[in-house]
Formats: sequence, C-alpha cells, structure tokens
Amino acid sequence: MIELQDLHKSFRTKTGEVKAVDGVGFTAHDGQITGLLGPNGAGKTTTLRMLYTLMKPDSGRVLVDGRDVAADPAAARSALGVLPDARGVYKRLTARENIAYFGELHGLDAATIADRTQRLAKALNMEDFLDRRTEGFSQGQRTKTAIARALVHDPRNVILDEPTNGLDVMTTRGLRDFLKQLRGEGRCVVFSSHIMQEVAALCDRIVIVARGTVVAAGTADELRAQTGEDNLEDAFVKAIGSEEGLHA
Repeated sequence: MIELQDLHKSFRTKTGEVKAVDGVGFTAHDGQITGLLGPNGAGKTTTLRMLYTLMKPDSGRVLVDGRDVAADPAAARSALGVLPDARGVYKRLTARENIAYFGELHGLDAATIADRTQRLAKALNMEDFLDRRTEGFSQGQRTKTAIARALVHDPRNVILDEPTNGLDVMTTRGLRDFLKQLRGEGRCVVFSSHIMQEVAALCDRIVIVARGTVVAAGTADELRAQTGEDNLEDAFVKAIGSEEGLHA
C-alpha cells in the first residue's frame, strides 16, 4: 500500500517560485490499480518522483507499506518497481542483460534473475527480442524492457508513469493485460496517464490532479456522481475546471 500525505514541492525559476505540487494526498491500495489522471503540467510526474525517492518533498510524507520513504529510502526502493517518465535502456546490452543488471543491483542471484526474466518475458511477450541489443528497439520494445527491468526484484508496489505513451494499439492492449495481471497478484499499482479512455478501462480508483493539487478522487461512478456528469470525460473537464486541460 502507498500513502501520500499532503505533499508540497516548489521550484525556483527566473520568474519566481513555481508550486508544482500543492498538497497532494491519496492512498493506493493493494490489489488495485490507482490512476493518476490530469493534464500535462498538472504535477503528476513530480508527485511520482517524490514517491519513488527521486525528489524530496518540501513538506508532507510518503509511506510505502507503512515505511516512511524519507526515513528509510533504501527499504522503500526495494518495495517499489518504477517505470519513470524517461525510458532509457543501455543500448549496448541486450534486453536480457538490461534486466539482469538491475537484478544484480537488487542483490539477486543468477538463478533467480534467470527465472524472473523468463517469467517477465513471457508475460510481456518479449521472447522474440529478449536476446537482441536494445539499440534500434521500437518504443514498445524499450518500454517492455524497462518494465521488466523495474519488476525483476518482484516488488509489491508498482509505479508506472504514462507507460503506454507512444505505443501502438496492439502493444498497448498487451500492456493493459499485463497491468491487470499485476493487480490480480495483489500488487499495488499506481498508473499515471493523461488519456481518459485508458484510465477508465484500467483503474479501480482515479485521482484527478490539476494545478498541483487533487481536485477529485473516487471510482469512475463516484467521479461522475460528484460532478453531476454522465460521461467520465465531462466529469474530468468539470473537475479540472478547464476545457483546455484535455489538450494541454
């Protein structure tokens, strides 16, 4: 389980201080996919970066399975599998070698790495490119490699920042099935996106973020009820308070 409690984060720019995250708080439960939905610039990625210890909040707390991330970042990282907004993979290594390298960083032995790599490759339909160098990979192949690399240590909590961004229809469908499999295994999945249909199809609960704060949260039915809209897209637009937000 992941808990975010009143997170704040500001950045200094040439024109002054910008509040990227201004009091974000929500709970993501085990056995559920929690969607983080919002227009570009809403604060989603900054929130996730604080969650997986890449950034420190100015104030507020992040708890991963009850552990305070700030007090014990190493333990929190071991409980998290993260697909960040950057999809970098080591181009001179094969997909298998990329995965193995991260397994070694987590202290796994060779037999465990080999077993988990094979399982992840099958689940993500990677077998036909597993032993190819990642240089020249398609966007989908790079994303699958990065996801397998993030999950090789078998974390209970999975953080995915716009995992289907730039993917074709068939790869996106396969990735959605994989996320449902993670949920079925009882894992806590936090899934960031700005694509309404994707969030509606996948998520048990939805957290809508705009202007650095949570403006609405609940199931799709609850969000429609809260906003008085029959359509989830219309509910989203009303919650963020701007038609332009859908295209930001």
